Amino acid sequence: MTITAFGAAADWTRRQVDVGRLPVGVIGVVDATGVVDVAAFGTDAVSGRTAHVDDRFSLYSITKPLVALTAMRAVERGLLTIDTPLRDAVPAFSHPDVTLEHLLSHRSGIADVRLEDDGPVRSHGRATTLREALERAPIEFIPGTARRYANLAWEGVAALVEHATGNAFADEFAAMAATVGAGHLSFDAEGAHHVHGYERYDHDPTSLPALRHPAAGAVANAADMLAIARSLLMSDGAIVTPATLTAMQQSRTAGLYVIDGNPIKHFEQFGLGFLLPRGPGLLDHSVYGHSGWTNTQFWISPAAGRAVVLLTNRLDASEPDVGMKVDELLNAVFLGR
Repeated sequence: MTITAFGAAADWTRRQVDVGRLPVGVIGVVDATGVVDVAAFGTDAVSGRTAHVDDRFSLYSITKPLVALTAMRAVERGLLTIDTPLRDAVPAFSHPDVTLEHLLSHRSGIADVRLEDDGPVRSHGRATTLREALERAPIEFIPGTARRYANLAWEGVAALVEHATGNAFADEFAAMAATVGAGHLSFDAEGAHHVHGYERYDHDPTSLPALRHPAAGAVANAADMLAIARSLLMSDGAIVTPATLTAMQQSRTAGLYVIDGNPIKHFEQFGLGFLLPRGPGLLDHSVYGHSGWTNTQFWISPAAGRAVVLLTNRLDASEPDVGMKVDELLNAVFLGR
């Protein structure tokens, strides 16, 4: 365990591990001066592995804003715009009105498939790859008129990046990471911590890495994510320009009908790849970032001048019977004394 400088976040993480809500956790906080706190807690009861600050974890949906940053770098190079139709990259996709902006903000209407399917996919014409599933996907609503969270849409983002740049998406993603020295960020899951709680959702985490899924497949350590967080916090232009970052934080979903059975999701909005949490339990509404299904957290507060990264490995930690409350962490980091 590392001696910590920012006690509130570290204390919160330690409590979650001590009471069994999280198997292990690595917490990190950055501000304008750099990294002010990194600490690791816990020994995984299943794998027997003790957490260290340089361990790699499966990010799940924190992958999405990282992929969005990769796409916006291509926009900055004049290779596409947020209005570029998906059909430019995927001619077999039958719906001409879906654009990069729709894909990045969950407004595409593309019907989803199970996250971990690796062939044959259980819907969309028995597709055997994500790209085939995308080509065959029906539309559930007119693009831009509603919001429904979708993972398959991010295969469309990857397709647009590949088409625009002429490079493999993984290479463009690696180039984005390299701008801030995030050398352990990739779609290679080797060495990542064991994932807990998957049985509850009939999910197989071992089948996800093979997909290299642009919605959920990235793996990183705390240093990687803190480097990205600090670059965004400082708006230093290393990853994207300040103007691009501002555009990515602007809500694209305010006022839209939300198709989601979870009431708290109706408080959320989306920019271009970034989740904008606006629930009543979170007092700082300048916050943007994303969470992952394993309850990984990646959040930046311009108002507080801090960013926080939590890497952990339990899918069901936020379920009511388990009881982890992320707003507690964010309030502690961004409002704590």
